[in-house]
Amino acid sequence: MSKDFEQVYNEYKQQGEDQARSEAGAPVRTDQEQIIAVRKNEDGDIIAFKTESGRELDYISALEEAKAGKLAHVDVFHKYGRDILRSEPDGVKENNLDNLETF
Repeated sequence: MSKDFEQVYNEYKQQGEDQARSEAGAPVRTDQEQIIAVRKNEDGDIIAFKTESGRELDYISALEEAKAGKLAHVDVFHKYGRDILRSEPDGVKENNLDNLETF
């Protein structure tokens, strides 16, 4: 009996994507705001964020708010000797910070 490893992996991956989409559609806590747009520099690095209420946050302010749990669907992790803000790794490409509209 031969297993189709590719098929099993693809089914696993699809289940994860389906679950991620359902979780991404879950309501945001009322004490959190979503980031709806980003500003990038000439190198394509994200340097600022715009929230759904229209607030514009510089990178450091956004990091502090994310650490305090005030921003939805983002994580802060430490890499390269500094804190970095990134989208939750939920498998939904459309809500990745890098794919958001710019302002």
